[in-house]
Amino acid sequence: MKLWQKNNNSPSGDGVEVEKFTVGNDREFDLLLAPFDVLGNIAHAKMLATVGLLTNDEAEKLATELKEIYKTTQQDNSSPSGDGGFTIHDDIEDIHSQIEFLLTEKLGDIGKKIHSARSRNDQVLVDIKLFLRQEIKQIVLSIQSFFELLIQQSEKYKNDLLPGYTHLQLAMPSSFGLWFGAYAESLVDDVNTLKAAYDVVNKNPLGSAAGYGSSFPINRTLTTQLLGFDDLHYNVVYAQMSRGKTERIVASALTNIADTLARLSMDMCLYLNQNFGFVSFPAELTTGSSIMPHKKNPDVFELIRSHCNQIKALPNEIMMMTTNLPSGYHRDLQLLKEHLFPAFTTLNDCINMAALMLSNIEVKKDILDDEKYKYLFSVEEVNRLVNNGMPFRDAYKKIGLDIENGKFEYSTTVQHVHEGSIGNLMNDKIAANMQKAVESFHFEKYHAAVEKLLG
Repeated sequence: MKLWQKNNNSPSGDGVEVEKFTVGNDREFDLLLAPFDVLGNIAHAKMLATVGLLTNDEAEKLATELKEIYKTTQQDNSSPSGDGGFTIHDDIEDIHSQIEFLLTEKLGDIGKKIHSARSRNDQVLVDIKLFLRQEIKQIVLSIQSFFELLIQQSEKYKNDLLPGYTHLQLAMPSSFGLWFGAYAESLVDDVNTLKAAYDVVNKNPLGSAAGYGSSFPINRTLTTQLLGFDDLHYNVVYAQMSRGKTERIVASALTNIADTLARLSMDMCLYLNQNFGFVSFPAELTTGSSIMPHKKNPDVFELIRSHCNQIKALPNEIMMMTTNLPSGYHRDLQLLKEHLFPAFTTLNDCINMAALMLSNIEVKKDILDDEKYKYLFSVEEVNRLVNNGMPFRDAYKKIGLDIENGKFEYSTTVQHVHEGSIGNLMNDKIAANMQKAVESFHFEKYHAAVEKLLG
């Protein structure tokens, strides 16, 4: 039975094919939205009671039953008996229909009242907003843990020098401390862009109904407060238009994190290569070859790189899937879940695997003592001459001629003291910026609201 059907007749003939095609994989992804649909229902029921569309007793009964349904959404539904958690019945179209069915089955006519003053359009919108809010929080926590590891490794290896490259040519001395710290600070910017996406996500669309509001005197400010949103989408038409745009903005924020991880992974693939030989990993963290016994392949980093590059294509996929859509709801939007939702799991896995690898990294000592890296110190020698009074351009020319004539002499001592350099990493400042970025989300606000709804 569909919410929009006028009778109990099931589809037959060509209708079955239409149903199969239009539902697609949506039921699978709807299961991810189940707990959030319950929360939206509780808030909606409480609001309906304040405007006289439900009695207080009816709202309480609905809330009590919804809390029981919520418990099933938190259980493992993979048990062999099939009764381990929440499921959507085969003859029910979606998550919204399933929950309304369960309420009606248990409470009769009271359950039928829950859909007053809303549409499945704003239901799925609020579900997605709540889902994205939680997923962003999990990504932030994963990043925060990975960031702390990078800072720790930066401090541990701050005295271990590393060749720096431009155009993949030897450039100037760097250090592992500088390398780890660079990716740590990159994550700070990534979290800041994620906060901008979170601000878009954390607005309440409930009450926009099918996209044009309701003639019932609903209180959208109340549901905003009950669900712990920072604000609401005021214009009901834009509330619907925000679907697709919200997903694209979130995907764009995820791509920044993915780009950081992909670049880090490329560095690791190079540094592990025997021609570089800067790092190594325990054998159990690398893979071998079926015919070459010497191989230690960086498969984890290669897969992180590929997964993250795939995520980097996500905003364009969403952009193309929503191209030229007019205002209002369109079924095209249903497919966005299949592209965006799995990206959170993939990105979390990539962060966790990168952390596992880098927590077990083995850094080669005294890399720059090898004479093949001597030209890394050309700028150091130019600067030494400048410090002794020679004009920079003359010093540059002299060192250049010395190199051409095979007379270049150098010291491997590096003294960089300015902010953010080899000798002054400023990791404390970077860590403070990350802490500020994480705290700006104020996750505790929505946590308190959800606990109160379920209390």
